[in-house]
Amino acid sequence: MKNRLKVLRAMHDLTQEHLANDLGVTRQTILAIEKGKYDPSLELAFRISRYFHTTIEETFIYEAPDEIPP
Repeated sequence: MKNRLKVLRAMHDLTQEHLANDLGVTRQTILAIEKGKYDPSLELAFRISRYFHTTIEETFIYEAPDEIPP
């Protein structure tokens, strides 16, 4: 899942460490989410969206697979 976390963080002049501390996660978690290597839990996705005063849809972009198996 793509996301705008790095852009939002930059717009608010936040380091990964600062955001991680505010959200109660590790810096590595923030890095992994930004790189698309980790999809946050629904709870964390909501916390991130609330933190930046955005909707989940504005923060995380769902990409459906090309083909859905039968």
